[in-house]
Amino acid sequence: MRIGLTGGAATPDKIVEQAKRAEADGFASLWYASIVTGDPLAPMAVAGRETSAIELGTAVLQTYPCHPLLQANRAVSAAATMGRPGLTIGIGPSHEPMVRDVYGMSYDRPGRSTEEYIRILTALLRGEDVDFRGEDWSTRSSGRMAPVAEPVPVLLSALSPRLLRVAGQYADGTILWMAPVKAVGEHIAPRIHAAASAAGRPAPRIVAGLPVAVHDDVPEAREAVAATAGAYAGMPNYRRVMDIGGASSPAEAALVGDETSVRKQLQSLLDAGATDIWVNIVGVGPDRAASRRRTRDLLRELATPPVRREAGP
Repeated sequence: MRIGLTGGAATPDKIVEQAKRAEADGFASLWYASIVTGDPLAPMAVAGRETSAIELGTAVLQTYPCHPLLQANRAVSAAATMGRPGLTIGIGPSHEPMVRDVYGMSYDRPGRSTEEYIRILTALLRGEDVDFRGEDWSTRSSGRMAPVAEPVPVLLSALSPRLLRVAGQYADGTILWMAPVKAVGEHIAPRIHAAASAAGRPAPRIVAGLPVAVHDDVPEAREAVAATAGAYAGMPNYRRVMDIGGASSPAEAALVGDETSVRKQLQSLLDAGATDIWVNIVGVGPDRAASRRRTRDLLRELATPPVRREAGP
């Protein structure tokens, strides 16, 4: 299984240590929220230099506060600093309270805004000059874009039918959070694959992110998830995809149980159409550190190590 973990730590040095350990343990990727160290791209670039194959991705950078030309330049700068393939940009429109109340920006047309943004961003990251005039985003990039020295795939945080179509048509796939197995298999995978096929693009990646806890007492595990992830229940975007997946809460969407049960649940995500699994490990019980180790031990057993690059001549 291609299994990744939630990335992030208090300092860049600790982020580097975490990336080295994750790569040594065979995990395929680490995924960093936009708030990590204030801006995750700088420490990710440093961690990329100190590792050889693990994928480092954002989950997710927000579109609204950063123009796509600036976002593209930030990404290629971080990729060039890494000096190897492996940087992936997960991006999305965030949530209405964040955009309206924190940034003071309009959230009236998130679908249209995101589609224009992704069209510009992905073209720039392919090394193309972009002259685009949209309703929400415009750019004339000639002479203003840094050279693209390393590939930078883009994954769109897509849960609605429109954004799933955009992800398949323009991006390299989607990165999900709180999408249960049923939602992946019946709502997400069919739509994004149809869009990619219609656009003549390769099969898209589907990175499915969920809380995971290996623990014998399932109700206790779900209580631990509720204590750490309950806020997502109040976010309409996550609420809708959980409803589609038949989960009433983040605790119900989580993958919990003993080793045999969690192994089967992880496989069911892949069977539903996920290409990668992004795990947020949740500690349960009085010894949370031991609980997290138990979960990590199972994930390490199941993980497929990232493919290492061949050494140069």
